[in-house]
Amino acid sequence: MVNKTAIIGGIASLGIVFTIASGEATAQKSHETHSSTTVQTNQFQRIEQPLENKIAVTLGGLGLISLQLWWFLFSKPKSKKAVTTGGNIQEVTVTVDGGYDPSRIVVQAGIPVRLKFARKDPSSCLEQVVIPDFHIAADLPLNQVTTVEFTPEKPGEYTFTCGMNMFWGAIAVQSADTSQETAATPISVS
Repeated sequence: MVNKTAIIGGIASLGIVFTIASGEATAQKSHETHSSTTVQTNQFQRIEQPLENKIAVTLGGLGLISLQLWWFLFSKPKSKKAVTTGGNIQEVTVTVDGGYDPSRIVVQAGIPVRLKFARKDPSSCLEQVVIPDFHIAADLPLNQVTTVEFTPEKPGEYTFTCGMNMFWGAIAVQSADTSQETAATPISVS
């Protein structure tokens, strides 16, 4: 009976011999190829493009840069003034779908606020809303409305974010004597 180890060793030996032999043949062939009169360089070669292509690429790049600058620096967040319901509570429904809509809520100081978060986005980032200034962290179940209530005492700008601090919004608290005209003026959030 033939030993399994001897068979495997023989096959491995033949593989090594064939590998070495083919490597020598390849080395000889590449040596012969390099001895020809062809000169190879490691420099880049210039490829001429039509002027129209250069202009189109430049304008496209400038357009994308302009769009990014507008999006991050000049676009204004959607703002909504809270509606006072019977029972003297300010109420706003916030849709949670790829962010917060509206992302800026205007309320009056000293009056209780009820925010209704309607989560439609299955992203794990938006599973929670955090309002640190009012010590609120609420879980937002998918396709359900979660109510958050608090009473802002001082005027100012208070942020709310998702659990991972990637999406955010703002609550603009104004004093009770602020006029309607001032309430409609957008305030930038940073």
